[in-house]
Amino acid sequence: MAGSAEARKFALDAELDSSSKLGERDQKMLALERQWWKYSGAKEQAIRELFDMSATQYYQVLNALIDTEDALAHDPMLVKRLRRLRTSRQRARTARRLGSDS
Repeated sequence: MAGSAEARKFALDAELDSSSKLGERDQKMLALERQWWKYSGAKEQAIRELFDMSATQYYQVLNALIDTEDALAHDPMLVKRLRRLRTSRQRARTARRLGSDS
């Protein structure tokens, strides 16, 4: 499995933009979100291998990241898509909660 981690790391490194205001980790997180489906295996395993953090920690950092103007400037279409997905998940959770309270 180390080979696939190395391949993912190489692919994410290739997407770094030295002119971006985002740091290397933040750029790599956005790159993973842009292309995670291209790689075999679980996304959570890739997160652990690439960023040395749990999926929960990763998503907390990612949610803060996509709220920044720097992330929006770096990859507007991806950040807007991630924001829309987050909003739809929040609405679904709220609807489930309200529906179960009745």
